[in-house]
Amino acid sequence: MNTKRTFSVAATAAAALALAGCSSGAAQPPADVTAEPVHEGTVSILTKFAGEPLETYFADIAAAYEAEHPDVDVELIQETDQSIKDKTKTLTASQALPDVYFTWTGDWAQNFVEGGLAADLSELIAPGTEWGDRFGEASLSAFEYDGKYYGIPLYNNGKFMGYNESAFADAGIEVPTTFGELIESCAPLREAGYEPIAFGNKDGWPALHYLQQLFAHNVPSEVLQADFEPETAQWTDPGYAKSLEQFQTLVTECTDTGTGTNGVLYTTAQEAFAGGRAAMYYQEVLEFDTVTAEGSALAAEDFGIFPLPAPADAAGDPRALEGAPEGYLINARSPQAALAADFMKFATQEEHAKTLSSAPYGQPSSVVGAVTEETSSQAVFEGITAVNEASQLVAWLDTVTVPEVAGAWLAGGEALISGSSTPEEVLESVRAANDDAE
Repeated sequence: MNTKRTFSVAATAAAALALAGCSSGAAQPPADVTAEPVHEGTVSILTKFAGEPLETYFADIAAAYEAEHPDVDVELIQETDQSIKDKTKTLTASQALPDVYFTWTGDWAQNFVEGGLAADLSELIAPGTEWGDRFGEASLSAFEYDGKYYGIPLYNNGKFMGYNESAFADAGIEVPTTFGELIESCAPLREAGYEPIAFGNKDGWPALHYLQQLFAHNVPSEVLQADFEPETAQWTDPGYAKSLEQFQTLVTECTDTGTGTNGVLYTTAQEAFAGGRAAMYYQEVLEFDTVTAEGSALAAEDFGIFPLPAPADAAGDPRALEGAPEGYLINARSPQAALAADFMKFATQEEHAKTLSSAPYGQPSSVVGAVTEETSSQAVFEGITAVNEASQLVAWLDTVTVPEVAGAWLAGGEALISGSSTPEEVLESVRAANDDAE
């Protein structure tokens, strides 16, 4: 297995908290987020919006907030989807975590909650409060731990196969409705001159997105949920091995990079799809407007989506969809916690939520009513509608499990692609990691 693998976000969070230690939290009382905010001083925010076209969103929000409150300076620390993991680890370890910081759901957020670094926002944002009623209850509950609410959901998200409708027409094929049909579509697409599915796994997590959706299809829901917790996990259901084999088939028969996929960035795969060279690319709703942005060879009217189809004999939930909201936590040790909460209330006003959901950002806000056919692109509206109608949402594999298990899955995904491990060997490594985590 690749010893230089990228660690999971959950592992990064746990490592950061371990480095930060607990003594400083015990010496400092938690911040009072319910206090009346004093509009002066600096409030710092760590975002996941670095790069075009996202970077200007928080910059514009900050400028508008500063215009209303001239004595406040908003300090933005903008990172990418990949760099924010290391940045969060560094800031936490040096006890310099900003007033507001980005979070995924699952074990990633729970690490900060249990480490005393996430403020309890229940009085402000729980269902039934003025602020909480802006959001759907499912979005709020994704950041609920032991009956308390800690996160501010900024946008919803789900995973879909994006496809080039012109490429499908050139190949004379229809949208596949089963996993077997998806595999069968790859040969005619290749004959028509396209890379069937663009795929880059250098960062490790893209493979896990395929695996988690296949697990949801092939493993009974109650078994899958039990396996996310070390105390109840077994990782022995036959649906896991079947999913790993299906993933290997997709890599070998539908990608041009094959075993070399571990050396390809996911952004390179994204560019191949946006450039019209690939017929499909497995992507999050957050990426929809990016692949059809101005200058892309792929036009919005040629861009379609469909969920990764379930195998014909799926033993799990064929209507389950992989996805989860993403949002922000407020630093429980911040002296500016009340001001930070006020800023996030401002950032999640309906007008800003509609802007976030519209082009060029295309980030489907968790604020109820922000995503409409008028405010969002057709693909984003269609994707979020499917997210809302899914039988269940299954969170990302590298955030829903504990760090040891997430790390084993990251290494296992890479090993499957390179051919250095069999499905059963990968499962053995996951079970061993789970034993270590208990």
